[in-house]
Amino acid sequence: MFKIMLAAALLFYHPFLSSAQPKHTIQDGIWRALLQRKDGKEIVFNFEAKDSAGKKILYIRNASERLLVDSILTNGDSIIITLPFFESQLRAKMNGKNEIRGLWLKRLVVGYQSMSFVAFRNQSFRFKKELHPPTANASGRWAVSFINPTNFKEEPAIGEFVQLENYVSGTFLTPTGDYRFLQGEMEGDSLRLSCFDGGHAYLFTAKVNEDSITGGQLFSGPTFSQAWYAKKNPNAALTDEFSLTKMKLGQSRFDFSFKDIDGKKVSILDPRFKNKVVLIQIMGSWCPNCMDETQFLSKLYDNYKKRGLEIIALAYERSTDFTRSQNSLRSFQKRFHVKYPILITGVSTSDSLRTQKTLPQMQDIVGFPTTIFINKKGEVGKIHTGFNGPGTGEHYLEQKKEIYDIIDGMLKE
Repeated sequence: MFKIMLAAALLFYHPFLSSAQPKHTIQDGIWRALLQRKDGKEIVFNFEAKDSAGKKILYIRNASERLLVDSILTNGDSIIITLPFFESQLRAKMNGKNEIRGLWLKRLVVGYQSMSFVAFRNQSFRFKKELHPPTANASGRWAVSFINPTNFKEEPAIGEFVQLENYVSGTFLTPTGDYRFLQGEMEGDSLRLSCFDGGHAYLFTAKVNEDSITGGQLFSGPTFSQAWYAKKNPNAALTDEFSLTKMKLGQSRFDFSFKDIDGKKVSILDPRFKNKVVLIQIMGSWCPNCMDETQFLSKLYDNYKKRGLEIIALAYERSTDFTRSQNSLRSFQKRFHVKYPILITGVSTSDSLRTQKTLPQMQDIVGFPTTIFINKKGEVGKIHTGFNGPGTGEHYLEQKKEIYDIIDGMLKE
């Protein structure tokens, strides 16, 4: 069956479904899903299946997040679940009413990344149905170091977790964004956290002591892993996000022109942006933090457009193919009701010369997303790297207020 599914991956955008009426459909209820790595580790997540207006939908569940998935196609016992972003699908066979088996496929620049996938109905627990009581508590703020597996350099982060008996939720904040909604459990002194959003699949494991976390491992996707450790520190801090990305010496303005999703050329010098406060969003449809920022910016634009705010998204996709980028970005546009222009740079996010080719006035694009604030004179006022999404709790609220304050200040100038 897996050979058949892999062959079907070659038809990623051309489902194997016919016009015949499906004999089966995914059953309503809470499901426990496992993505199986080659090293035997399993990245666990939960989803809920239900009917809505005569249509089957799913909600992928990670802590408090409910990610709507509304593209589910069936034919006989075969099922294709297309995730709303990230060029990602679950392709599987239904084994009766309570089991699904198949593959998670994510499209890469060339080819596909695949992981074996299995899900069981009526299993609402995350890792284990019955847990031994915890002997440690992960709640609090932690100064975290991830160890780069290539050069062994320490990469700083902050872990913030809340533990209620065995249940643990939280996230990691990094200088360029966060790991979004993590959910898991503490059993004895063993911590397990996981997340799946269609684009990224994470499993974190570690041992927790009173003021330290040791033996941490991050497992991501089918093969990647890296070590991490932490010390409890309520005052842990990261580099200021406004200091990471800079303009080149003597540069204060941009002069770019790219096609939007509809193929129309849009320039920062167009009359619609003159004497306006302009926010430039450097993003990509493959980027989960960009998803969170797009949701926020779409609402910001609705609230501030009449006051003189314009937003331009500059998209750096996995591929330089315009049609492929167009299709991916339309999903973002539709899901978040984006009314500001999304421009396709035509430069891959993996291109080492992406900054020089698109925004040569900048030193470098450090991370995705990056947000550039331009005043009414057309001059760059501030540049913010990364985005703390709703999974970061109070940090998300603080960042929203900070952005609102910057926009308000610029509009009053």
